[in-house]
Amino acid sequence: MDINFYKYQGTGNDFIMIDGRSFSLGPDPIPYIQQLCHRKFGIGADGLILIQTHEDYDFEMCYYNADGSQSMCGNGARCAVAFASFLGIIEHETSFLAIDGAHTATISGNSVALRMGDVKEIKTVDQDFFANTGSPHHMRFVNKVEEYDVVSTGRQIRNDSEKYPEGTNVNFISALSPDTIMVRTYERGVEDETLSCGTGVTACALVYGEQKQKNNINIQTPGGNLQVSFEKSEDGSFQEIVLTGPADQVFTGTISVN
Repeated sequence: MDINFYKYQGTGNDFIMIDGRSFSLGPDPIPYIQQLCHRKFGIGADGLILIQTHEDYDFEMCYYNADGSQSMCGNGARCAVAFASFLGIIEHETSFLAIDGAHTATISGNSVALRMGDVKEIKTVDQDFFANTGSPHHMRFVNKVEEYDVVSTGRQIRNDSEKYPEGTNVNFISALSPDTIMVRTYERGVEDETLSCGTGVTACALVYGEQKQKNNINIQTPGGNLQVSFEKSEDGSFQEIVLTGPADQVFTGTISVN
């Protein structure tokens, strides 16, 4: 089977994009996804996204992690919006469907501002924090995150079956200023550190913004810079959450898979 694909990246989080409006990976897509995302034997990516038609929205984003599991992906969604714009499905604004529900977004040049889902609460886990921003995220504040052992510590927390029976993503945060943090993330489904994680930086921005009484947080990641703005309600929930950052097409090609 020959597959036409596009490669996109959003602050170093990279994705294989496929126009799925007239194409299917078949009833069992997981082996194909694992093969395509493999960095030695395939194209290589943190995840794969199919853009599909939907009668009630501009499109549906069908996202798979590199291991074939599914979740919401903030950077992937921003890249999906950029891809939909490239395909001519949308212009400057869109309403689309993802695994965690409906989202809206705007695009200007290579910058995509994505409206995330509301977050009910931030929980404390021992000395750390947890929030679900479409995907589960454990968060820990550390000194000098650039020197921190993200992979081994992240893997240990991700596989803590007592706290997280279904696993979790793990984020490590260092404060740089009252409105700026640096974040590194160990991603469930990739099972390694990624250069950036959209749902992860969103969760971290909510935690830090609440602590500093700020509702607009700048985030530095190993793959680039993002911004998160939000509003907090009296009941403690977070609404009007917007994740903004670049999304770029890297290359395109055709690959044959068995």
